[in-house]
Parts: sequence; C-alpha cells; structure tokens
Amino acid sequence: MKGTGQFVLYLDIDGVLHHENCLWHPRRGAYLVAPERYSLFQHVGLLEQMLEPYPQVQIVLSTSWVLRYGCSATTKRLPPALQARVIGATFHSRHMRDDDFLYLPRGQQVFEDVLRRRPREWLALDDNEEGWPREHAHRHVHTHMYEGISDPDVQAEFQRKLKEMCP
Repeated sequence: MKGTGQFVLYLDIDGVLHHENCLWHPRRGAYLVAPERYSLFQHVGLLEQMLEPYPQVQIVLSTSWVLRYGCSATTKRLPPALQARVIGATFHSRHMRDDDFLYLPRGQQVFEDVLRRRPREWLALDDNEEGWPREHAHRHVHTHMYEGISDPDVQAEFQRKLKEMCP
C-alpha cells in the first residue's frame, strides 16, 4: 500500500484549507457560506510553502470531499506540487460503504487508515477533534474551523511537529 514505511500527512480540507462551512449544490458544486474574505482552497499556497522543506511527506486525503468527488477529482483541486504528494484517501469505496465511513469519527477514520497503511510517521491536519486515539493525540494538529492553517498558533504547532516527524 502506498505510504507504508513513509512520512504521511492526513489532510482534511474544510476547516483546514478554507472556512469549514462548505456546502454542495448540484448546479453550483462546492461553495462557502462565509464572509467574503473567505474563499475555497484559500490556504493551499500556505500548505505548499510549509511542506516545501519536507519533500518526503506524502498526503492522504481525510475529507468528505472524497465521498462527494472521489480521490482523483479532489486531488485535482490542489496545486500541482500538492497533487504530486497525494497517495490516496482514508475512504476506499472498494472496501467500505459510504454510511459506515461517515458514522466513524474523523480520528477513527484516520487511525484505521494508519493501521492499514502503516506509515513510518504521520500527522493529521483537521479541525475535527472527535475520535482521535488518546495515545496518538499528539499527531493531530487541530486547525481553526474558520481560519484553518492560517492561524499563527496552528502554523507554529504544525511546523514544530513536521520538524519532529521528519529527520
């Protein structure tokens, strides 16, 4: 499985790369219900910049976007440098039903993927605090639901944990 023995970042999108209040409409697609200063994927450049010193870090998408659009289409919404890092998603349509996956807390979704994928080290960027195994809570970087990774405290924590994770 891709990522086995590697450095992996589990990446949520809503509340990480943009405001958490992202909705979907059959004609409009994804859109934010948030003040005008927010836009879809507004923090992808920041994530790209923070990961630049760590080319060995691969990305696993841990987001409901994969259920809606699929892993490939979700990946295509990222800039090329981040697309190249994506190796999969926590949701696998061949191995699980949508409903079963949705009822699992986010932390459990990620941890079940960790057990399957067996990365060397891992971190998770997510605004959802539910279901993270206590013994792995230090691997979760809790983002601000509106400001995502642009929050200075979140950036400092993420950079510190990246540095600790990667030799």
